[in-house]
Amino acid sequence: MAAAPKPETLAAFEAAKGFMPVAEGLALYAAATEAAALGLPLLEVGTYCGRSTILLADAAREAGTSAITVDHHRGSEEQQPGWEYHDPTVVDPEVGEMDTLPTFRRTLHRAGLEEHVIAVVGRSPQVAAVWGTPLGLVFIDGGHTDEHAGGDYEGWAPHVAEGGLLVIHDVFPDPADGGQAPYRVYLRALASRAFTEVSAHDSLRVLRRTGTGI
Repeated sequence: MAAAPKPETLAAFEAAKGFMPVAEGLALYAAATEAAALGLPLLEVGTYCGRSTILLADAAREAGTSAITVDHHRGSEEQQPGWEYHDPTVVDPEVGEMDTLPTFRRTLHRAGLEEHVIAVVGRSPQVAAVWGTPLGLVFIDGGHTDEHAGGDYEGWAPHVAEGGLLVIHDVFPDPADGGQAPYRVYLRALASRAFTEVSAHDSLRVLRRTGTGI
């Protein structure tokens, strides 16, 4: 039976600003719990306001490891002014740009999970280039262009340990349902023979490292 978050964790997740549906969140939590058993950190690319971070942090806390979340906190393409997912409440009025970091910090504080999260503020390729620690789980949920989704895969998939999990969000085989960049990353991971699909939950795909390379 898949691991499920405690009621208070699920309530914090549902209360947090973000886009992940509950069903996908439950699947992410189950994957994070399984991966955390390896004793390695769990990492996500794309923090936004910390909705999914809550689940990774709770799984990490239970296993005695850490959740790491990487984001520049200036918003992805579709979150900029004039786009569908723009939220003016997370714009810094002084600089006139998105800044989700304060909201993210409040999210973790309310959930009581601050000490279990390492927040890295920076651009994914730059952080990945200096990263040197094996990871039990990598959750790709950052930018949705081919440049950004592909860069996240190339930068972070090599760090997934043997038996660890690669989780990709917003995988839509039908273009009518959403952007195709995460779907192409998912297909690339399968074609590499380094990863084998474990499960699919709506737009969330869970893959396990079963080979070398990417």
